[in-house]
Amino acid sequence: MKVRRVVVGCLLTLALLVGMVTASLFVDAARPAHPVGFQMVSVPNPQGKPLQLAIWYPTGSQPGFRLIEYVPQMLATNGTVAGRGLPLIVISHGRGEPIAGRADTALALASAGFVAAAVTHTDDETLDHRYVAMPRWLTDRPREIHLTLEYMRNDWASRGQLDPARVGVFGYSNGGFAALISIGGVPNSARLATHWARPPVPGPAIPAEAWVHDPTIKAAVLAAPAADYLFAPDGLSRVTVPVQLWNGTIDRIEPFEKDAALLRGLLPKPPELHLVRGAGHFTFMSPCPLVIRWAFFCTEAGGFDRAAFHRDFNQSVIEFYERHL
Repeated sequence: MKVRRVVVGCLLTLALLVGMVTASLFVDAARPAHPVGFQMVSVPNPQGKPLQLAIWYPTGSQPGFRLIEYVPQMLATNGTVAGRGLPLIVISHGRGEPIAGRADTALALASAGFVAAAVTHTDDETLDHRYVAMPRWLTDRPREIHLTLEYMRNDWASRGQLDPARVGVFGYSNGGFAALISIGGVPNSARLATHWARPPVPGPAIPAEAWVHDPTIKAAVLAAPAADYLFAPDGLSRVTVPVQLWNGTIDRIEPFEKDAALLRGLLPKPPELHLVRGAGHFTFMSPCPLVIRWAFFCTEAGGFDRAAFHRDFNQSVIEFYERHL
């Protein structure tokens, strides 16, 4: 009888904890100004396993509570797509970053009338270590951005509601590096060969045709882009689209002096630069709910308010795309 009481007590405590966490997540759930739909699709990938694509979009359907991994949002899962002539933004994530890391900005874009398609690159599939090798991500990521755009324009069920002339790219960290290639950048093969412990590909150089560009992209937002110096001295000379560039003053992974400051000088046209005082590398990921705010990618130094920053950040990103698309 005593054992039974202990078991029942443990189960009740567990149920209470689960209820408290659920309630906390519901309170923290992002509620966009306009209804947003969400769906997950699988995109064929001729050179590997299918790409998983998370899509946020304007909707007229009724939203409900949903967890995007650890980020709670109010979304209409598989709701109808609302509107015509919708601009499309493809999102390329950082190394090891989950879909949740982009969920905040994607939600804001969709609420503002954009379709935001966040691809999970094959180099970051933790369940399949065949794709983790450094050589492949260099060329795979831009190719996968192009595949994502091709799918959205030609095969997505609501492709007829997109405006194919209004396409942008958003890249964070390694995704920023990939976005630069997508808009015409070509990394310096000699620099690539010395950047990692082993050459990125067999042979002295990566062939020019391996770098996949997408000329339909008309604007790019880069947040803490990685390894920008690999484009020196003239690897960005063919980039013509407008670029919005973000970096934090205390980013220890991609420091401003090493990356964004150099990138500013490599681009033919000066980017719209935002240097955020007190921001680190993970600041540009989605704000975390209270229950996991202790995680290393959720913490901020010096009391920096990530949630408040993201409200301004997302609005600036939206306004940039609206001006240039």
